[in-house]
Amino acid sequence: MLEFQEQIQGMTRRHFFGRGALGLGTAALAALLPARAAVAATASPTGGLPDLPHFAPKAKRAIYLFMNEGPSQMDLFDYKPKMADWFDKDLPGSIRKGQRLTTMTSGQARFPVAPSKYQFERHGKSGIWVSELLPWTAKIVDELAAIKSVWTEAINHDPAVTYICTGHQLPGRPSLGAWLSYGLGTENRNLPTFVVMTASWTGRQEAQAIYNRLWGAGFLPSKHQGVALRSKGDPVLFLSNPPGVDAHTRRRMLDSLARLNQKHLAEVADPETQARIAQYEMAFRMQSSVPELTDLSGEPKRILDMYGPDVHKPGTFAACCLLARRLAERGVRFTQIFHRGWDQHLNVAGDLPNQCRDVDQACYALITDLKQRGLLEDTLVVWGGEFGRTIYCQGKLTRDNYGRDHHPRCFTIWMAGGGIKPGIVHGETDDFSYNIVRDPVHIHDLNATILHCLGIDHKRLAHKFQGLDMRLTGVEEHGPVRGVLL
Repeated sequence: MLEFQEQIQGMTRRHFFGRGALGLGTAALAALLPARAAVAATASPTGGLPDLPHFAPKAKRAIYLFMNEGPSQMDLFDYKPKMADWFDKDLPGSIRKGQRLTTMTSGQARFPVAPSKYQFERHGKSGIWVSELLPWTAKIVDELAAIKSVWTEAINHDPAVTYICTGHQLPGRPSLGAWLSYGLGTENRNLPTFVVMTASWTGRQEAQAIYNRLWGAGFLPSKHQGVALRSKGDPVLFLSNPPGVDAHTRRRMLDSLARLNQKHLAEVADPETQARIAQYEMAFRMQSSVPELTDLSGEPKRILDMYGPDVHKPGTFAACCLLARRLAERGVRFTQIFHRGWDQHLNVAGDLPNQCRDVDQACYALITDLKQRGLLEDTLVVWGGEFGRTIYCQGKLTRDNYGRDHHPRCFTIWMAGGGIKPGIVHGETDDFSYNIVRDPVHIHDLNATILHCLGIDHKRLAHKFQGLDMRLTGVEEHGPVRGVLL
């Protein structure tokens, strides 16, 4: 049975009208219509919705490597050799077209073009252009689909990252991982369906804040929110028993608490009580499954060496990528790693190389590791940020250094693995990497593509809330990027 129907049929009259007083009565009443009541009564064995997947999936799980704050596409993947002749010339008005700018550069007297100072070469059989800053990623380009024409309406960090992670610029919606947990359920009852890690970084230290609503469940049941793995102390907060409490005592405490919660559920029928019971039980199982997950002592030296020296430092991007592979092996549906510090407004030459060193070898290792274990064919890997950077300089421009402001009109992401064509480039931007000239990909299209690889029709994955069928990809006409799909 759909979770919403389970909630409604489990509600008492008092709780139903109590929710209605908070503005949810319309949504509940709509869910009682006969068409909704006809849904099959048995949930899938994994806890997902009974009609999912909608079609045979290419991927069983996904790993999202999120480069928070906007990597500079023209310094990494979007090679623009003609810009060398435009150094310190003003960006033409015919290119800018009066488009919105941030307040950080809108007051500049000039918008001087800043060509990339980094060298590019073609790599692999596919001949994809890659910057010298990413020599390890260059080794795996034949596994990647580089999408150079992604765009968004959001121009500032918080609405932009909220938009791409939840499908809406305003907070409160479920995240991509929560939707996958809700729709597909889990393949491992002893680990969370959705795991999040926030890696350390060595670029610009004044990084943007990120909030746990980026992996929240929104209006979906709270059990679908992401579980954050920490690099210090318990991998999951309060995972260890306090002094004087052993496993047997903890089990007795949980059994007593479950009886109290069941009594409360029988009296009030609050659906969140069921979620709370399930979360307590998951936490108990995680007391053994999470320490085993995070114990890297059994990893062969050749694997550790492949991820690079940072893999030995808890919390680094390399360590997080190795944990992501271990999570994929254990059937975790969705893993997301946030790497902050990509906001190079004034010091591309100083900060961008450090950011790239943080992630480059680890990305190579993750793809290679998954492939040699036979996991890449059914694991989707996504790399990218919330928007791109401007070709014009913010602040002082020299041949050796420059800054770049936020740019939502085009940026590059790459995808690999389950369901994705390897070794291709999709989309094209103009000579200034400012506007898309071929095959635009909105961030809703990107999310629809991720869902498609996992066997989900993005138009059919919906949840009734406040009288509306809410979707990750909104109500506009969007869809999967067919050009990158196998």
